[in-house]
Amino acid sequence: MHVFITGANGFVGQALTNHILSQGRVGESKVSRLTLLDRQFDEPVVDSSSLDLVVEQQSGDLADDQWLKDTLGRFPMDFIFHLASIPGGMAEKNDVLARKVNIDATMTLLEICKAQTESTGHKPVLVFASSIAVFGTMPDLVTDNTLLKPQLSYGAHKVVGEVMINDFSRRGWVDGRSLRLPGVLARPPAETGQLSAFLSDIIRDVSQGRTFVCPMSAEARTWASSLPNVVENLIHGATVEEYKVQDHRTFTLPTLCFSMAELTEAIGAVYQQDAKALVRYEPNQMIENLFGRFPPLKTLAADEAGFKHDGNLKKLVERAL
Repeated sequence: MHVFITGANGFVGQALTNHILSQGRVGESKVSRLTLLDRQFDEPVVDSSSLDLVVEQQSGDLADDQWLKDTLGRFPMDFIFHLASIPGGMAEKNDVLARKVNIDATMTLLEICKAQTESTGHKPVLVFASSIAVFGTMPDLVTDNTLLKPQLSYGAHKVVGEVMINDFSRRGWVDGRSLRLPGVLARPPAETGQLSAFLSDIIRDVSQGRTFVCPMSAEARTWASSLPNVVENLIHGATVEEYKVQDHRTFTLPTLCFSMAELTEAIGAVYQQDAKALVRYEPNQMIENLFGRFPPLKTLAADEAGFKHDGNLKKLVERAL
């Protein structure tokens, strides 16, 4: 079984890679080759001499169609986790690069899948990391039928990816599953262009007894999941039987909805800190408009397909670090 991961050096990509390496399989399928793609890697290629699989890191530009075709065309593909993207704030600053990576590279990947299916009859499974950014302005309750109104280019790009993956799947060229990821906690402190980075920072800082200035009000409500939970859902997204997703290939993942005050209280309870004294709320209107007005959500299709959230806010905080 050959597994590809794009964006493998990213926050979620590294965690997914480590999970697959620790298990040696994706679900019940034993992995024989793992190919990791990204612009660059923080660590050298994994020494797989002690493992029962071949691990290969490929550094290159996903906006380079030929490089992508050459890299993915060397061996048949079984599972592809397409995580690479230019995220929110960065996409707003560099629209041309964002379109090349978020839209063009996704289309190239789909065409590679189509070519493999038509030439060999072997249809790969493609798990696409979409985002709740597709919703933009939300109603009082989000469901599987909520109208998409993205307020960032990143969200608009993800909508395009979802639609095309659904269409290529309909035509039998790929077995696609688009998973709308919520905020993922807790990201390491780094300049990634993620406007929602403060949701990770508050857990990391307050858990260590450091003061934190929150850019949203105490009452602002958002959605988030822990990194381990997201990895589990990505693996489930790859392995759930196709007949369970044929009628609904795009899933808003189950996640927790909570206020910043509730998150602060949970951090204090888990890490035995006086969190209320450590957190000061200084709302930034743009940040709160983007991330602090999330309503309750119902994810019936994802629930029926077997996707899960963290369970409760304390468990999310525990797993986040």
